[in-house]
Amino acid sequence: MKTNPIYTIYIAEDEKNIRNLIESFLKNAGYQVRAFATGDALYAQFKAQPADLLILDVMMPGADGFTILTNIRQTSNVPIIMLTAKDTDEDYIKGISLGSDAYFTKPFSPVQLVMQVKAMLRRARMNPVATSKQPVTKSLISYADITLKLNTLTALCHGQTLKLTNTEFSLLSFLFEHQERAVSRAELLIKIWGYHSIVETRATDDTIKRLRKKLTQINSCVQIETVRGYGFKLSEKDD
Repeated sequence: MKTNPIYTIYIAEDEKNIRNLIESFLKNAGYQVRAFATGDALYAQFKAQPADLLILDVMMPGADGFTILTNIRQTSNVPIIMLTAKDTDEDYIKGISLGSDAYFTKPFSPVQLVMQVKAMLRRARMNPVATSKQPVTKSLISYADITLKLNTLTALCHGQTLKLTNTEFSLLSFLFEHQERAVSRAELLIKIWGYHSIVETRATDDTIKRLRKKLTQINSCVQIETVRGYGFKLSEKDD
């Protein structure tokens, strides 16, 4: 049975066979899909009518996927999946650091891509603290000098807005909800990414790296410590 027909997904991929394959699998899963041969065409359409999720190839005629990703991140936290023919750490790190939410190296399984899409859209529509076992009775949650506005997905530090993607906000809010203990990587993969097995083991660590960088840039005293061999825990910097 088809699901989630209200979601619209844009694809930018210059290889026609791959573009058609992705489009076919996503349509069969019940999504509305528009496919483009260039990132520029996708970006123009996105500015006119935003989509719920984007899939961007890295190497395309005109502006490459990283450029399109950067441009979109200036105004939107829409979930973005990057596709690349290069299996290099440099490209992976660049995509994650610019704000992509997931990264697939060609050749990839279209079934796994659809599973990733479903998990990301499910996470995007969830309240970021809906996974907490404790009932949420407030719209604000704070730790040290950071306050999260759960209703508007806004993070504030010293009166400044901390710009976070949906994934980053979800992860940080989950850590805030469980600030009294360490949270395992496996738990974060399940609660934030929707994985029930270890599918992408670097997803959590790379998102943590981005959060740490943003916390440092805004001079926050909040730290995310690594608990070796387990996961992460919040702490506060000493004066």
